[in-house]
Amino acid sequence: MSDTSIALAALPGMEAISGQLSQRELENYLWGAATCLRGLIDAGDYKQFIFPLLFFKRICDVHDEEREQALTTYDGDAELAAKEENYQFQIPDGHHWADVREVRSGLGSALAQAMKAIEKANPDQLSGVFGDAQWTNTERLSDGTLRDLLEHFSTQVLSLARVHEDELGQGYEYLIKKFADDSGHTAQEFYTNRTLVRLMTRMLEPQPGETVYDPTCGTGGMLVTAAAELKRQGKDHRRLTLYGQEFNVMTSSIARMNLYLHGIENFRIERGDTLAEPLFFVGDRLRRFDVVLANPPYSIKQWNRSLFAKDPYQRNMWGVPPQGRADYAFFQHIAASLDPETGRCAILFPHGVLFREDERVMREKLIESDLLECVLGLGPGLFYNSPMEACVVVLRTRKRSGRNDKVLFIDAANLIERMRAQSFLSEAHITEISKVYAGFTEVAGFSTIRDKSALLEEGAMLAASYQVDRFSIGEQEDLEGLKKGLAGWDLQVVEQRVHLETMISRLGGGEI
Repeated sequence: MSDTSIALAALPGMEAISGQLSQRELENYLWGAATCLRGLIDAGDYKQFIFPLLFFKRICDVHDEEREQALTTYDGDAELAAKEENYQFQIPDGHHWADVREVRSGLGSALAQAMKAIEKANPDQLSGVFGDAQWTNTERLSDGTLRDLLEHFSTQVLSLARVHEDELGQGYEYLIKKFADDSGHTAQEFYTNRTLVRLMTRMLEPQPGETVYDPTCGTGGMLVTAAAELKRQGKDHRRLTLYGQEFNVMTSSIARMNLYLHGIENFRIERGDTLAEPLFFVGDRLRRFDVVLANPPYSIKQWNRSLFAKDPYQRNMWGVPPQGRADYAFFQHIAASLDPETGRCAILFPHGVLFREDERVMREKLIESDLLECVLGLGPGLFYNSPMEACVVVLRTRKRSGRNDKVLFIDAANLIERMRAQSFLSEAHITEISKVYAGFTEVAGFSTIRDKSALLEEGAMLAASYQVDRFSIGEQEDLEGLKKGLAGWDLQVVEQRVHLETMISRLGGGEI
């Protein structure tokens, strides 16, 4: 079929499709695509094929919808409608979903050609957006399996009239989470607990006209949430400018598709190694951002430490982290990326960054910089598919009046819900934490404020559970002794972990 103007709703077998799709129907439809691949390829590879097909289907259906509107505007004049400039994306002749669906053999090749043609026709928006899936590898994905996928996706029309941006975005997030559920230990790189992201976003309060950056953006969930939070508040979320960098090719493509499918267009996602090659600059220096939201990969061992030691962008101002833990390399990159007047960040870390002995000097310099505003301790299981305890560290370049040289500690380890083997924060938890953070207030057994001088004297121990006074007034005389005991116990835990990691590494094992 060469006439790509024919709407999918008019294709054979599509006549009965009408009305809006409910959220449940949409989710069942999206997950149904995954069932076409079950048993044929690894579950962790579903995303390489399903997300690009979903995006391809959506932009073709919306293009058909836009063309029907143009035909109405021009009284059915197809030539004038074709010249209409209000199409979101251009779909070249012969490369529409309907054209690919009619191909009888070499379906993978036809799909690859269509996707490349669409990228080429929309270079500023879609260059590389479909990722690097091997559509022509019939040993991995046969024409028959591809045919099943195309026919499944063709059972619904994904026009704006049938599936609004918000609903499709939620459906896309649903699919991201489902794939994370199936991807085991790699899920943390692909998906961040969304209740945590909402909390972090509310703590930083991004505003219309500001820039928001995620240096390890994964599938773009933090950037999407920042825009969604403004929209929830009735503010103009389209005036946010979103930036992200992601190392993995397919994941960076999924992030771009995620943003587009949420109706967000004011963004820039780059692919590359943030530590070795940051890609956002103003002139010859790193770009600075108003808001940074991040969940860096924790304690990675394979990174270029020697390059970071002589970093040309001066991101090693606190020191050079040990080879086995790059956490403070990401930490310093984020600090260096904050706008000197408006910059603030919330970073999701494992608890070890708050007390490990081999990073103590860097913690001291962090405290001395007076960038540290809040340390929020959270309970176990909030790292996706991991039992580890999480913490959120908040930095701010210009603290509010009365907060200089002070740090707020919140111990929210007991604020946690579990459902269907997943841990999350309830809306009440998010509200409670946000209120204490915004007010910079002390609540007995929950939050405390410490002077930076005291923190330095105590060896830069930043664990919220260590700092927050859990004891009654009658037990104050034992507090210092207990804190010292806890500090010694924390150090023993670190030393034992390093010893175990060394043994496992020698035996050829992975991380613990």
